[in-house]
Amino acid sequence: MTDKTTTADNIARVLAAAVAADPTRPLLTWYDDATGDRTELSGATLANWVAKTGNLLVDSAGLAPGDRAGALLPPHWQSAAVLLGCWSAGLAVHGAGLAVPAAGAASDSPEPPRPVDVLFVAADRLDTASAWSAGDRYALALAPMAAPLRTLPPGFADYVVQVRGHGDHFTPQPGGGPQDADLTGLAARSAATLGITAGARVLIDAATHPDPVDWLLAPLVAGASVVLCGNLDRARLAGRLASERVTLDLS
Repeated sequence: MTDKTTTADNIARVLAAAVAADPTRPLLTWYDDATGDRTELSGATLANWVAKTGNLLVDSAGLAPGDRAGALLPPHWQSAAVLLGCWSAGLAVHGAGLAVPAAGAASDSPEPPRPVDVLFVAADRLDTASAWSAGDRYALALAPMAAPLRTLPPGFADYVVQVRGHGDHFTPQPGGGPQDADLTGLAARSAATLGITAGARVLIDAATHPDPVDWLLAPLVAGASVVLCGNLDRARLAGRLASERVTLDLS
């Protein structure tokens, strides 16, 4: 018998439940209208990236539940893999637009209250990374087709290069991480406020909803799938709503 309360309070189990409903259905579709990029991830594919990220954190970075990750990342499908991988490994995540970066501690500051054990940084945010005291550092190009960085900044490893060498299976921290209960609670309230329901196909403007509680966790908790749009070109919106069979427009 499934413990629904435990499942609802555990981000890794929420993801597993979303994938199990239909591993082949599109769970997260990413558009960047500035580059023309469209990337569609089924539940199985997203779970694979999350598993590889969890293994990267544990096997390469040597991290343990309760350790701290920094994420200077915008809404993006690779950001989803990083965040879900961190939470699956039981880490506390700071940054990434999170309104609640630590369990029970609200903060809008981009700076962590103390050093982090691992830091993930988008290529266009490297200038802010020097303010963060961190152990291992990974840079992300966030380029179409998950292309690596053309030039690797000193002191950083390339996330997409490193993560691909890790295993496809990862056992999440059974009890979840220090943020799980707070974040899933926020996500459930966000889903109710935004009108996200089970089975919905939700288009989300990344500029309007930059907090991953809204663009990532709320749809997962509700059992919905996401069409996440960066640099949204509103001239393309009507066609996209139709082609992606969107049932809820949050643009």
